[in-house]
Amino acid sequence: MKNFTTSASQETAFSVSQLNRQIQQLLEASLPWILVEGEISNLAKPGSGHWYFSLKDDKAQIRCAMFKGKNSAVRFRPKDGDMVRLRARVTFYGPRGDCQLSVESMESAGEGALQQAFERLKTSLQLEGLFDAKHKKPLPTKPERVAIITSPIGAAVRDMIIAFRRRFPLTELTILPSLVQGQDAAKNILRQLQRADDSGHFDAIVLGRGGGSLEDLWSFNDEALARAVFHAKTPIVSAVGHETDFTITDFVADVRAATPTAAAELLSPDRNQLLRQIEQQEKQLVRRMSRILEQGQQQLDFMIKRIRHPKERIEQQQTQLDQLKRRLQQSMQRKVSEQQTQKANLAHRLERNSPTRRIVQDRQKLIDIDTRLARALSNTLANKQTAFARVIEKLNLVSPLNTLSRGYAIASKDKQVIRSIDDVEKGDAIKIRVQNGEINCTVKTTKAIS
Repeated sequence: MKNFTTSASQETAFSVSQLNRQIQQLLEASLPWILVEGEISNLAKPGSGHWYFSLKDDKAQIRCAMFKGKNSAVRFRPKDGDMVRLRARVTFYGPRGDCQLSVESMESAGEGALQQAFERLKTSLQLEGLFDAKHKKPLPTKPERVAIITSPIGAAVRDMIIAFRRRFPLTELTILPSLVQGQDAAKNILRQLQRADDSGHFDAIVLGRGGGSLEDLWSFNDEALARAVFHAKTPIVSAVGHETDFTITDFVADVRAATPTAAAELLSPDRNQLLRQIEQQEKQLVRRMSRILEQGQQQLDFMIKRIRHPKERIEQQQTQLDQLKRRLQQSMQRKVSEQQTQKANLAHRLERNSPTRRIVQDRQKLIDIDTRLARALSNTLANKQTAFARVIEKLNLVSPLNTLSRGYAIASKDKQVIRSIDDVEKGDAIKIRVQNGEINCTVKTTKAIS
């Protein structure tokens, strides 16, 4: 990077492109990411989806660009005159010598404080248990009367009415008009909610409005309203904003709907599905009635066939009596045979378990056990004798006495074995152990053997 100098002899002339490139490097290195607040002006939204605008205050302005991939995450619709807070990177476009901000994120200048207040209230109510699933009331399957608390002129109320009329026109809708934005909106909504809940007239209550910024939806983050929703006896559906919008009433309500239309669909059965169910039930009823009529006809035919002449009935009963008599005789004979068999089995078991027979059997068992025990003792003694002989043989192999029997002797002095001529001196008394005794000797001379 070239540097400026005040020395005329070393002064270097920059080209415009070199100068702009050095300015770009200095700016982008010293200001990588910044937070800046100001007012939007000259906002342009071309078909490419990018946003171009100026950010200004009362003394200066700077151009800004927010590309499509970034501005899709903005939660409100900015317009000229809005005060915003930007997270951006300072960029410098060398060919034109322009400095601008490349915007990463945008929020309303007031949203930072509102978001903090939202998180504090959310955490507080959550710790109290107002969001717990165990407190949620189930929605009715087919509500007959539904109260809708919303703006009477907004798109949300039209969407809900259309959805109810399309799916289940029999639902009785009551629109309780209320402010849904502004200073008095939360009190207005709370008053209408208490009125609807205290009446006991409605099967469900919908709190709804269209989407907007956090500031636009702030009336639905009111603590008093949240506690009223929690303590309401009537099931509450919160349908505030779009799918990505969340308010405190969404967490406290019994059910959160992503949109007002979704709330209407949750509370209204599908008319076409109900018609299909009715048709199916009608077919089942027809089949069931046909089956009952068929069974009744079969029973009637059976009863007609059973109507006979009395003589025929007597003959039939006489035949049945004869059959019962034969069956009784056969049963008695079978019972006697079974008793005789059982008696024979008992006699056989008694004979088999006779004490005399048991004594003979046990005596024979004792004789067998005694024989097996004697055989086992004999085998064990023989094995032990063989093992003992092997041990004696091994001991003899390493015994010094065995070595003495082959003509060797062991010399010792003061009960210490003599291993070298250095262990004795002339005149020492020593003992020599041979196979059959000891020899007491006196050392006269010693001689080394190489």
